[in-house]
Amino acid sequence: MLRRALPRRPEARRILVGTLLSAIGRGLTLPFLFIYLTDVRGLTDARAGLVIGWYGAVTLALSPLGGTLIDRFGARRVVLPCLLIEAAGTGALALVHSSASAFLVVTVIAIGSSAIWSGQNTILASLTDDGERQRVFGLNFALLNLGIGIGGMTSGAIVDIGRPVTFQTIYLLDAVSYLMPALILLTLPGVGRRISSAAAGDRPSGGGYLTVLRDRPFRRLVVFGLILTTCGYAQIEVGFTAYAVRVVEVSPRVVAWALAANTVMIVLAQLVVIRRLEGRSRTGALAAVGAVFATAWLVLGAAGLVGTGNALVAALGVVACSAIFGFGETMLSPVMPALTNALATDELRGRYNAMSSMIFGISGVIGPVTAGPLIGAADGKVWVVAVVGGCLLASVVALSLRRLLAPAEDGRARDAVIPEPAPVSA
Repeated sequence: MLRRALPRRPEARRILVGTLLSAIGRGLTLPFLFIYLTDVRGLTDARAGLVIGWYGAVTLALSPLGGTLIDRFGARRVVLPCLLIEAAGTGALALVHSSASAFLVVTVIAIGSSAIWSGQNTILASLTDDGERQRVFGLNFALLNLGIGIGGMTSGAIVDIGRPVTFQTIYLLDAVSYLMPALILLTLPGVGRRISSAAAGDRPSGGGYLTVLRDRPFRRLVVFGLILTTCGYAQIEVGFTAYAVRVVEVSPRVVAWALAANTVMIVLAQLVVIRRLEGRSRTGALAAVGAVFATAWLVLGAAGLVGTGNALVAALGVVACSAIFGFGETMLSPVMPALTNALATDELRGRYNAMSSMIFGISGVIGPVTAGPLIGAADGKVWVVAVVGGCLLASVVALSLRRLLAPAEDGRARDAVIPEPAPVSA
């Protein structure tokens, strides 16, 4: 299955290696920023929260600019400097000593990260055709989670709040990890260059993001994404954790096990899911994601009803919720970017991918803000009803998208023989 999921072009395979290497570095630091800023550098909880929120706001504000620059100059001219900026900013976290320096450093990191994801998706899309794109995006997601899992287990054995140098070490290692995909991209001089409208065979497209927003199927996909991520992904960091600890009353260690179960599910199931999705309706798969996410929240809600009456069952419910959620992610991760790029033109591909990544940024602001008050109402029952209903609503929106798509865009039509892509000129 792995061999089947690998892209045909060696350039794309090397890009995937870069994803894995950088993800290991990301996993080293991902769980620890709040702890590092508060317990090691002495910032208050409120100030650390503002720093992390500022990062999200800057990233979201700059994402549209990143998409425009990718379309205008080519993805490599945007991704390469962004990777270097991200590396510099992440390494500088090791030197943070005050609120002012923390705000400055996360601003640098946000500038770097604002276009990396959309740029890398654009590069992968340019190196694959629609017949293999879904498999490759799914494999990219599995490698991302595998790397984060490896990094997280490694840093868990290293960091010590009483020894700030351990945190400085993982941030410096994370900085080095961002140089790996940059070095790989430098060895591929023909990859990620701007595709002219003449070369792509398309008419010149004017209007930039206005043209993207006039694309009715893509608008519907964006609405689906906003609803699903607001009631799904955006709830993991705040809603899931807060409900598990305050309502189900499990320990933070159980939450850590649950997140580990999520990663294990993704790594083990992704290749199987990719194979099962081939030739099937993409909108049907997206609708199924909403149903799976809703099931995960229902399991968590049931764990809340059990509560301290049976601590073992409650803990298993929390872990099962995270694992079920991970299974839904294995369907969303290949289909969402594949459908985005099936709708995109080469001339506006950067903007399409930037708007798709902005979905997670917007929901990342809405989700945490709404989770707290909802969990505080009726012992979290209001929150459970809201997120379950939102996920099911997203499923309905996904099904309504099918009639707006051609069979090939929906993944229901494949050419019997997929032509080999033209070689990239060095």
